[in-house]
Amino acid sequence: MTDEKLNQILKQALAPEISDREIRIHRRRKDKVNKLGKIGKGAAAAVAAVVIGVCGLGYFNPVLAAKIPLVGKIFEKIEDDVTYSGDYTEKGTVLTNEDHAGSLDTVDYTVSDKGITLTASEVYCDGYSIFLTVNIESEDADFTHIPKHYTGMNVADDRTAAGFYIDGTWSVDGSSPEWLENRFEGEAVDSHTFAGMLKIDLAKEHTGSGELNLNVSGLGHDDDRMLDAEEITASHWTDGSWNIVVPFEVNGSDVRTIEVGEKKGNITLEDVVVSPYQVIVHATTPGEQRELTDDRREKLLSKDPDMTDAEMFELLGWSYEPCQTICFDQDGEMLYPGMEIAGAATFAVQGKEIKTLYVFIFDNFDDWIQMEQEGMNSSVADKAVIAKEIHVE
Repeated sequence: MTDEKLNQILKQALAPEISDREIRIHRRRKDKVNKLGKIGKGAAAAVAAVVIGVCGLGYFNPVLAAKIPLVGKIFEKIEDDVTYSGDYTEKGTVLTNEDHAGSLDTVDYTVSDKGITLTASEVYCDGYSIFLTVNIESEDADFTHIPKHYTGMNVADDRTAAGFYIDGTWSVDGSSPEWLENRFEGEAVDSHTFAGMLKIDLAKEHTGSGELNLNVSGLGHDDDRMLDAEEITASHWTDGSWNIVVPFEVNGSDVRTIEVGEKKGNITLEDVVVSPYQVIVHATTPGEQRELTDDRREKLLSKDPDMTDAEMFELLGWSYEPCQTICFDQDGEMLYPGMEIAGAATFAVQGKEIKTLYVFIFDNFDDWIQMEQEGMNSSVADKAVIAKEIHVE
């Protein structure tokens, strides 16, 4: 991949939070960026507005914070502003219980290190992703200066959230550890408290119940007062150990899988999953049919613990290139694109009622960019390898 294309992808993945200079910084840290998302045209137009507060929209005033008990109600507080937004009221499971005095008992889901306390609050799993809310506290921090980024398709939506970096691994039911690849997304409640949600994408569909083992080795955040610094990414970073085991139950209500099985060229559109908060398009190319066994992965990781799956495929001479997928709903509105890896592309529902999906899959990233800019009736629509209308209801 050329530097120019990598820069282009990073701009799509990380705008509007970073500048070109920061992109160069992110490229130096690309071993930590295993999956790249794409962002909507409205947000991309706001790249120059690196920090929302600086541009006049203002950042969170802790004095005006809603006076609600945070732990056990974080979904309620942030569900309208995070990327994978929606009503979690009847979906999330509260991890904490009240003791005999009516106080929340968080002992099983709270861990502290290096002056930072992390408390797991609620969890929801649709079988394909785990959505976990957390409360982060630090007496020595000032979280009110964490920059916010746009989470809607258009700047006019005025939907923003702050991001909290996280490093470490996760596993489910004793599976091989996977690198944490998303951030906590939410808001600073006050100077010392951050409420956020982490989305963990499972490698394959999960059923029944399970246990998420979360091993956090680093936490950090940007600072809007350090925009002129050479390195602003995670300018406030703390290495430590925050390990929590979180039980979860798959909630399959309102989750639909539409089988497609359409193959054109080297791409097969396998199926589309529609859950209350995301749409997942499963599409494969011949190279993606090969799976790394646990033994092979462990051998490769013994040589380089930071090696990603994509780097393993490259080392083995296997193809590991994701398709370029874009989705629109029945009103022609583009769904907010999230992660796209080999075999799967995710899109945020953001409260939309999905009745019909129009899925376009390209094998050319430039065509994807043009359709993202021009909309569903783009002049490049006929260049899609697969263009499919899918009725959900």
